[in-house]
Amino acid sequence: MFYETVTNEWGELTYVPTVPGNILLAGLILILLLAAMLLAGRKSRRLSVRQLAFCAVAIALGTVLSHLKLFRFPSGGSITVFSMLVVCLPGYWFGLGAGLMTGIAYGVLQILIDPYILFPAQLIVDYLLAFGALGLSGLFTNSRHGLVKGYLAGVSGRYLFAVLSGWLFFSTYAWEGWSVLSYSLVYNGIYIYAEALATILLLSLPPVKSALARVKKTALTP
Repeated sequence: MFYETVTNEWGELTYVPTVPGNILLAGLILILLLAAMLLAGRKSRRLSVRQLAFCAVAIALGTVLSHLKLFRFPSGGSITVFSMLVVCLPGYWFGLGAGLMTGIAYGVLQILIDPYILFPAQLIVDYLLAFGALGLSGLFTNSRHGLVKGYLAGVSGRYLFAVLSGWLFFSTYAWEGWSVLSYSLVYNGIYIYAEALATILLLSLPPVKSALARVKKTALTP
């Protein structure tokens, strides 16, 4: 079996990967990173390896930051220290394909480290699709203010899938007097866009903008 059921701290029955499941997920992360490297589509092999390394670092750093939670909600979701920004960076650097694959790989790693899965189908929506959507930052790679636009696109993509998940799988958590969809729109909007607002304010600081521009230049250097 690739998963088992356990009772979490709130008394809910959740699914967590077993050792074979963890091995399978780790293999999937490697495959996704290799796919990200190929989809980045650069001419030189050296640059492709560099891209893969930057994607891997973004996934690792985003995972570390995701555990620095300013607030964690009992029904899933948390405000973290800029983890979504870090995961959006590969898309901004290398384009849509690499961004999507990096986001999905990050989602798979979240399943490995900190799963919150009440229904098997929820895994696809909350982890693969929602985190994969952060790669939509790649839509604005060459755009003016592309990082801000791409970040908002990625965050909004994650928000849409989070709302879908809340609507489909968390109806019993809806606040009294609220429809399930209204509850999901507000609940997920609170933690996702609270972090997004803090991130936009961070990106508006000249030293941060300058530092990220230098990082991008390094990432794209052959």
